[in-house]
Amino acid sequence: MLSEIMAAVRETGRLIRQADISKMAIRQKTSKRDLCTACDIEVQAQLFDKLAELMPEAQFIGEEQKNQPMSSGWCFVVDPIDGTSNFAHDFHHSCISVALVKDNTPVIGVVYNPYLDELFYAEKGSGAYLNGMPIHVNRVGLEDSIVGFGTCPYDLEYMQDTFALAQRVFEKSMDIRRTGSGALDLCYVASGRLDMFFELILRPWDYAAGSVIVTEAGGKITTVDDQPVNLRRDCSVVAGCEQAHAEFLKVYSDYKQG
Repeated sequence: MLSEIMAAVRETGRLIRQADISKMAIRQKTSKRDLCTACDIEVQAQLFDKLAELMPEAQFIGEEQKNQPMSSGWCFVVDPIDGTSNFAHDFHHSCISVALVKDNTPVIGVVYNPYLDELFYAEKGSGAYLNGMPIHVNRVGLEDSIVGFGTCPYDLEYMQDTFALAQRVFEKSMDIRRTGSGALDLCYVASGRLDMFFELILRPWDYAAGSVIVTEAGGKITTVDDQPVNLRRDCSVVAGCEQAHAEFLKVYSDYKQG
């Protein structure tokens, strides 16, 4: 199943690589920061068809459609283009994210950056990989960490807390980064390119695949309240090695207590 999902994702990635942004229809969904392109729709439709052939009994949850609540059993959770704003600006840092979930637990995660031909993947209990090579989180504390973060662009009620917390993390860490793709940020944590990542609210399709990749790479992923992430709802996300993760939670707790 993993190899079949990987093949489907790789094949679908050509739609992103071959896209002509200058001629593409782009619409706003909830705000000017929440975009959907014709390519998002095309990628999701093609993935729906390919994944339905692999497992017709599975539920399909995708960003670019109205979804029913996640049920028990098997479910594909798909973000056809994570980093749509990057994609719409021809800023080559976007990916396809596909998770296979069983009873609210991701068992397979596949994230593909077609611009770099980088395929991150993991199966529960089998480790995490990038293009066939094993990957692992870095074992460093927050002081020595480069920290990725998301700005919650669709939920501006989190803006003040996000940037105040980012400043505190910057003061405690080596540096911070904002890339525009939560799914890739999680894979970068898993592969040691980033040491930690946080965002105060994400949709399940943003973190479903990345969560199993981080875990299988030896990392920890929770909410900012140190609770398990729950694919049945939007939630905050913190990911990193045990030490950096714990030290971030202390920074967050201190911030919330004023």
